Amino acid sequence: MRRNETSGRVAAFFDFDGTLIARPSLEWRFFASLRQRRAIPIANYFLWLARAARLAHRGIQMMRHANKMYLRGVRDGGESSIETGQLPPQDSRQAGLAIPQFFPAAVDQVAWHAKQGHAIVLVSGTLAPLAQEMALALVVRLAVRGIAASVGVCATRLEENDGRWTGRIIGDAMFGEAKARAVRQMAVERKFDLSQCYAYGDCVNDRWMLQAVGRPAVVNPSERLARPARRRAWTVLSWAEGRRNRTQKSQRMQRSDEAEKVA
Repeated sequence: MRRNETSGRVAAFFDFDGTLIARPSLEWRFFASLRQRRAIPIANYFLWLARAARLAHRGIQMMRHANKMYLRGVRDGGESSIETGQLPPQDSRQAGLAIPQFFPAAVDQVAWHAKQGHAIVLVSGTLAPLAQEMALALVVRLAVRGIAASVGVCATRLEENDGRWTGRIIGDAMFGEAKARAVRQMAVERKFDLSQCYAYGDCVNDRWMLQAVGRPAVVNPSERLARPARRRAWTVLSWAEGRRNRTQKSQRMQRSDEAEKVA
């Protein structure tokens, strides 16, 4: 098949923290900004601890990703938005939390997918409003290169009440197996061919999402992810030091894919 016959059925799913940007995570940066401005009520810390205790039997990762009670009563808007520094501020009360730098090689990879006509989706455990602003920042970076593309978002959604977060999550916290479920659901809705799709992740909790596609790649992997990646012969990329650190295997994979599309 030619490219225009197949590209609409192919997506590239990107984890965010540790894959497109360096850690600490975007949500941790957001939390630190709120704490510095004393925007989190003292009572929220006790609510967070109580919720953590109830989730303890489900493991550390569930305690970490499914507990957003520190945000109870925090406004979704002026106090919670990220100001990119490149885009017009939406509200003069914005927090001013700067968009962290993307790994240059990560932007290169996203740009390559966009040029192939692939759908681009961020699949992240971070808060949906933060992920949406990062997606917009990524669109801007692509536009600077002359590439028009949209970036979808599948992230952890929060319940709101009168413009303030309640601290409760809508649906699943987007981590672990929930990422794979979201990818499969999106494939059904948008008719993606998962055997031709790509996924990029950096930690062992991304393995379910990576297993859901035909072209997985691990990025800056932890050793817990690097070991199974080597066993499965997955592509291993190192983006942490910029574009020169991209592996030759990744470049060969791109050339092979391009050849397939024009065959």
